[in-house]
Amino acid sequence: MIPAHTLDQLKTLRLDGMVAALSDQAISSAAAALGFEQRLSLLVQREIDWRDDKRLTRLLKCARLKVSSASIEDILWRDSHNLERNLVTSLAGCDWVRHARTVLLTGASGTGRTWLSCALARQAARCGFSVLYARTTRLMQELRVAHGEGGFARRLAQFARVDVLLLDDFAGAPMESGERGDLLELLDDRVGAKAPLITSQLTVNKWHAWLDDPTVADAILDRIVHCSHRIALKGPSLRKREDQGKGHSHEPEEPE
Repeated sequence: MIPAHTLDQLKTLRLDGMVAALSDQAISSAAAALGFEQRLSLLVQREIDWRDDKRLTRLLKCARLKVSSASIEDILWRDSHNLERNLVTSLAGCDWVRHARTVLLTGASGTGRTWLSCALARQAARCGFSVLYARTTRLMQELRVAHGEGGFARRLAQFARVDVLLLDDFAGAPMESGERGDLLELLDDRVGAKAPLITSQLTVNKWHAWLDDPTVADAILDRIVHCSHRIALKGPSLRKREDQGKGHSHEPEEPE
């Protein structure tokens, strides 16, 4: 029986996973048959697992993903809208985050862009990286407000510290002149340092015209397009397919 003061000391050291494991071992006949080294190994592993779970919970809470349940493991490859298994498997390893590479995910409404981007972002969190989801139009509005309140530089610095910034629905609405400069500042902070994950209904070759300023457009696209990983989803809308009553689909849907 572990003395109460020893358990209290472990709690003081914030070894809560180990405390839980000790409680389980105390009532386990199988654990009683193990040697000291084996039991210690189990205690250490339990503490590691507990810390990993706690960190993931914290990272996902801060990420504010639009589809918090999206997961790489839930992808159904049958009728997967031109999704390449090898590319997704490679991205799941999160080297793109470690090397600060951009992922560009395009496709028409209903093809699962948001779902897949959230699945990739969740995978990054599982690998220990910080993540933040933002709808692009709302993020630009937030930066505009920060200008007025004198907190623009501080807000940019906060975004720059996030390992994966998910910009959803990029090029989804006309952009004002001042917003183009803000977007350039936002993306410039990430070059070679942090990874952007961008989704858009527009194909990449239409982004230059959408930005409607050749100089700024060249600068922005130079920072996010070259050496990027691209996923172009194709096919009919998953929502429309269900609405037409053509059978229940278990494919991941992009929410409204």
